[in-house]
Amino acid sequence: MYPLLAVAKSIQKTAMMNHLELDLRYFGDPGNFAKDLADKQVKISRIASSKWRRYFSLQNFLDIFKFFWGIVQAMWVMYWRMPDVVFSKAGPGVVPILFVARWYNIPVVIHETDAVPGRANYLSSKHADLIEVAFAEVKDKFPEKVQHLVKIVGNPVREDVLVEESREQSRQILGVKSEKPVLLVMGGSQGAEALNYFILENSQVLLQDFEIIHQIGKENFDGYMAEFNFMTKNFRAELKANYYPFAYFDGANYAHALNACDVILSRSGGSVFEMAAHGKPAFLVPLPNSANNHQAENAYIYQSAGAGIVIEEGNLLPTLFITQLKRVLGDSDRYRKMSEAAKSFYHPNAADYIARDVLQIALKAMGVVI
Repeated sequence: MYPLLAVAKSIQKTAMMNHLELDLRYFGDPGNFAKDLADKQVKISRIASSKWRRYFSLQNFLDIFKFFWGIVQAMWVMYWRMPDVVFSKAGPGVVPILFVARWYNIPVVIHETDAVPGRANYLSSKHADLIEVAFAEVKDKFPEKVQHLVKIVGNPVREDVLVEESREQSRQILGVKSEKPVLLVMGGSQGAEALNYFILENSQVLLQDFEIIHQIGKENFDGYMAEFNFMTKNFRAELKANYYPFAYFDGANYAHALNACDVILSRSGGSVFEMAAHGKPAFLVPLPNSANNHQAENAYIYQSAGAGIVIEEGNLLPTLFITQLKRVLGDSDRYRKMSEAAKSFYHPNAADYIARDVLQIALKAMGVVI
């Protein structure tokens, strides 16, 4: 959703610069993001969302009915709205909408964040007018007949993840003392249990040498903090003061956390581009059961670029990690090269490129060029 919001803002900006009248609308079920869409002046046309899980679940049988109901809803809603172009980042519930878009002969632009195309993007690529991707390596993984439609643009990063403040200012805003190197730990918006418990079990050793900013995840936060407080009850106060837990980063806190840290321990979804935007070296621990193993693909490409180090979850051991972490932070030349590689990995204008392409495709039939 965050890349979608970044593209929406760029579409609005591009439309305004070119004096285009715009009706920007989200088709689907926005879930918890309804307010974010409303804040960006994006209207919502609700269509039932369905998901096919890669494991046995009774919910799969229920979602079969939701899938076909989503097609019926999309046929009705899109008939009355009849958009000039549909832009998709894939995700649950998108296939019925894209199916109906092609039924009505509405142009479709899709974007793939990961180094392996997701199922929805792979299926819809066969009928897309343009396929935009974040990783160059993903091009050959689409069907051969559509590879000529693939355009490498990077991944849209929302503006509120970027900051103008200095690293010291961001640390002051978060309350970080800046006396020791800062490790940022995050596992996506839901947190990552394996990373959480790695920090919990090794907190005494880590907090002696590092300050830790930790996104734990909303659902895990209360239970985790109860365990953390129990396990650290005998820690010295100054040691516990090096720990900064967050349930979830909003845009401002996330931006300052990325800006304030020296290095990151994280999963390897689309957030690798947000790390790269800040030029941060990262230790990436791919989610072992991610769809199509896309997190491992993302992580190894980030490592090949020189910006990160991959540690498979089974190898996330304290001695290995701390040794590697100290080597990176203790070698200023290596750290500088990793930071520069991260910045080179980032495509700063991805959202603007996508916005321009989406609007050009919408206007092509009208004979208008922007």
